[in-house]
Amino acid sequence: MSNTMTGRGVFSMCVEMLRNDEMEEEDADLFREIDSWFAETLPWPPQCRNQEKVVCYFKTENADEMMKMMGPLMWLLERYNHPFYVVYTNTPGEEIVYEDQYQIVARVTGNLEIADIPESWSPEEEEESEE
Repeated sequence: MSNTMTGRGVFSMCVEMLRNDEMEEEDADLFREIDSWFAETLPWPPQCRNQEKVVCYFKTENADEMMKMMGPLMWLLERYNHPFYVVYTNTPGEEIVYEDQYQIVARVTGNLEIADIPESWSPEEEEESEE
């Protein structure tokens, strides 16, 4: 599957794989178990419930437990060749429409597109190229 370069969440990608019967039963059970944990632990923002055009981000100060639980989901995406990006940002969107102790939800205007990943960069590489 090719990367569409549009923003899609890990959960929506896993649900799609489940609906398309792409996962082995053991992997589907793993997803269901983790999805249930999130449903019990993480508040469900009304904007997500209403399927508004929003993007959810974990807050870094409370992300450790959430990211620990996301690890197996990202492993599932890799296992079934579904590319994804982990996004860290200081500018989550034009308007934050929801916030709780674990996450913020930002409204998306227009199409959410993911730019190509730039080649790696380090100060050492720049210094070497100047010599």
